[in-house]
Amino acid sequence: MKENFLHFIWQYQYFSKEGLKTCQGEPVNIIYPGNYNTNAGPDFINSKIKIGAMEWAGNLEIHYNASDWFSHGHEQNTAYDTVALHVVWKNNKEAVRKDGTIIPTIELKGRVDEKLIFNYSALVKTKQAIPCAASFKTVADIKKVSMLDKALMQRLERKAADVKELLVKNNNDWEETAYQCLAKSFGFKVNNEAFLSLSKSLPYKIIKKHSNSIIQLEALLFGTAGLLDAPHKDEYPASLKNEFDFLQKKYSLDSKKLNESEWKFLRVRPANFPTTRIAEFAAVVNKVPHLFSLFIEEKDDAIMQALSSAVSSYWKNHYIFDKEVKRKPERMGKISVNNIIINTIAPLLVCYGREIGEDYYIEKAVRLIDSIPVEDNAIIRQWKEIGLLVKNASDSQGALELYNNFCKTKSCLLCTIGADIVSRS
Repeated sequence: MKENFLHFIWQYQYFSKEGLKTCQGEPVNIIYPGNYNTNAGPDFINSKIKIGAMEWAGNLEIHYNASDWFSHGHEQNTAYDTVALHVVWKNNKEAVRKDGTIIPTIELKGRVDEKLIFNYSALVKTKQAIPCAASFKTVADIKKVSMLDKALMQRLERKAADVKELLVKNNNDWEETAYQCLAKSFGFKVNNEAFLSLSKSLPYKIIKKHSNSIIQLEALLFGTAGLLDAPHKDEYPASLKNEFDFLQKKYSLDSKKLNESEWKFLRVRPANFPTTRIAEFAAVVNKVPHLFSLFIEEKDDAIMQALSSAVSSYWKNHYIFDKEVKRKPERMGKISVNNIIINTIAPLLVCYGREIGEDYYIEKAVRLIDSIPVEDNAIIRQWKEIGLLVKNASDSQGALELYNNFCKTKSCLLCTIGADIVSRS
């Protein structure tokens, strides 16, 4: 039995309180179980417990074995001096504070319904990828919807934290941060770090100075990316090289250039080649002089249209330099645009909303994702097979988060769906 199960038992008070006494023999009345603490320190804070004739307002610590108090070194930690009650499954040793005083303890063994223990064990021991698959259809739809919403916001908040990290490094410059986030998203999974390095080597203030010239933008981007160093037979890349030679001296970019080896072409579809994505990124910054304002102020369709900006003429029949293709190359499709909105723009909006204390931008982020069709992948198909109704990208994003951070880790007790199944007795 894991401690998180005991946390669950205590939080929802799923145990018999008849004749409840401390292991020291004093009667216990639980007035308020406290708030679950996800930070360092005792497991539950601000609880109210009456022990004997004395009412205590303090914190609670929970362990499987009472001796774990010492295994975890709590007796030496003053942060645990505020513990008013020690809740354990087995009381095999009296817990003491740093000053040597004994902490009142209650034992839960024998007070928890066996069916509840069985339900929990069945979930955490199953070999199913989605632990609750067998019982999923028995859970009320409202609880499923509630959990999807919770998972979606958890996913957005986690991604927003990455935006915040960049923002701090950029001295709270939202324009620079939006530019770097967008650049990283154009690399998708394979070249995202190289794209981020490119955007850091080539600051947005330089890009904005040349945003009205697609030639200069491509020269700056391809040159700083290290993709113009090799000799080229086509006139266009040669002209970009000449342009970059001038610009790199003007902005002292020579020491900031990336190496061509940092970009991955192997086993990458031509439509996702770094050269293709850099050309598409150049088209966006050429069309949009102020990226952050676009994401924050413009309507949803304007954002989607901007991300689908047409590339320059050379890239209408090339995937890489010096090799013309007969068929019209694939370009940024709706799926790719949707991916950028979901994974980059929405988290940026959430981060901005949190920073200025304005829920409008968080609601805008959710509305953007709501407008996007359901994603299709192996995880979403598994959810559909067991009966989850997935209507749009908000649902599919929530389902992905639920699978990756609840199902895979067997954190069923933190999930509304899992908790409902476990609590049946």
